[in-house]
Amino acid sequence: MLTVHDEHTVNHCFVVLYDIILLVPMIFSILLSCLNSKEPISETAETFIEPTAPFGSAAITPYVQHATPTSIWILWETEIGIESRIEWGESNTLGRTTIGTHEEGIGMLHKVEITDLNPSTTYYYQAHSEEYASSIYHFTTPPESSSEDMFRILAMSDMQKDDSFPEQYAHMIEHGIIPELEQESNDLSQALSMILIPGDLVDNGWNFAEWYDDFFTPSASLLSYVPVYPVPGNHEANTPFFWRYFLLPENGSPGYEEHWWYKDYNNVRIVGLDSNPGYRIEIQLDWLDELLLQTCQQEDIDFVFAQLHHPHLSELWTPGETDFTGEVIHRLESFTHDCHKPSIHFFGHTHGYSRGQSLDHKHLWVNVASAGGALDRWGFHPQQDYAEFSVSEDEYGFVLVEVQPGDNPFFTLKRVSLGTPENPKINDHTDEVIIRFFDEKPEKPTLNLDLSSPQVAFGLELQGSPFFDPDGDDHGATQWELHSNCTDFSQPIFHNWIQHENRYMGVDQNEDLDLRLLSFPDLLQNTQYCLRFRYRDKGLTWSNWSSGFLFSTQP
Repeated sequence: MLTVHDEHTVNHCFVVLYDIILLVPMIFSILLSCLNSKEPISETAETFIEPTAPFGSAAITPYVQHATPTSIWILWETEIGIESRIEWGESNTLGRTTIGTHEEGIGMLHKVEITDLNPSTTYYYQAHSEEYASSIYHFTTPPESSSEDMFRILAMSDMQKDDSFPEQYAHMIEHGIIPELEQESNDLSQALSMILIPGDLVDNGWNFAEWYDDFFTPSASLLSYVPVYPVPGNHEANTPFFWRYFLLPENGSPGYEEHWWYKDYNNVRIVGLDSNPGYRIEIQLDWLDELLLQTCQQEDIDFVFAQLHHPHLSELWTPGETDFTGEVIHRLESFTHDCHKPSIHFFGHTHGYSRGQSLDHKHLWVNVASAGGALDRWGFHPQQDYAEFSVSEDEYGFVLVEVQPGDNPFFTLKRVSLGTPENPKINDHTDEVIIRFFDEKPEKPTLNLDLSSPQVAFGLELQGSPFFDPDGDDHGATQWELHSNCTDFSQPIFHNWIQHENRYMGVDQNEDLDLRLLSFPDLLQNTQYCLRFRYRDKGLTWSNWSSGFLFSTQP
């Protein structure tokens, strides 16, 4: 068994590690007793396991990485052969040639950067390494930041293989994602702009067989056409394989460049973060602070989408919660409040879907799992119904975000579900929310009850005025507060935040609630109170608070 003591040396010197492995005359193998466990895989002592399928001419078929409006990287891995050549052009007759480099390891990893491309243009390419020639694939370059064309982002996570349903990820690719995108365009590179994966691409990051068999092979029909931008989960275990196979922007803190990074696509800034132990550090948070400050000042960026592996809160699996992600959320909330730019943080780790939102900010919390990992089922783990979440589902699926740039930018987030093993679904759209950059406030509510009388009885049921939104959005939430007076609202005595839906344990707990009604809790006798409340639309925009209504209870 190979033992590695210095993870940073491994990250930057993985070629040496591979050479050592290749000299070992035996193939290591062990029976992993917790193959589908969510416990972190050790970074300091692991096995190297050969792929279960033999190498052909190409171990990993060509896939695209790190696209810009004028350049793109193409990677592939072969068993042998040092030639790294891409034939490419604007038609499948190709006609142009670019030579790249190779990197020795388990096989030969080939990397070719094609430059001097035109924005929003489809190019065809074919990879060559000695006798090997790939099929002809194609990609479409990102647009210039001034483009007003709608674009689409796919977010999914935790596709590590579940031995009980080993083909689930491949099934989702072939029968879920691709058919869903083909409704938009027969050309995947036109229908989808990028893929985000917040961690756990494989079950054991030290096992090359899993990278080959469980991730790249089932992903090939997507990744040859659309660039993927993952961040590491706990199952990647900070292994050199992750850093070898993905070219991520190197604009993070010095020494941690690919652990955290950002990338712009039109009017969206994508932020990749590392929430794994060892990287939950102030250096990363300081970098994020500085990045968000810069982003606030950039007029061409309307939205920020961050991704990291671990949740701050998790309805389906509370043991996976991480305080570090709460620090990230706090910064995104402050950014959204100060800069008036909506934001999202995508996460995984919990194997199911959840969509929530911050109370006072236009910030979404979205768990985009599970793409293949064993589902966290209702009733099987410690679970909690949190006020922040509107929807949680113990189902396979993925998330699509359609972004519309322009003078009135907005995005639409959709959950596409494939159900459960016992109750499969065929691309059911089970959740959707639209977030606008410009969103008018709902009308300030009033109280449909006369509280002018100096004293009122206990057990009141109060009703607010009808909801009205200038944009036509529906009523999304109501917040009620009780205070001791109508001059200082800093310390509420009673607070209630009610969402228009609360899908938890397979049932909408709020199905029969009227967001305009409030029943008071038990109040003290002969006591003065001040009531105020506000309405929120489904696009996460709050109305102004109502006027304070002062009243006293009977002695």
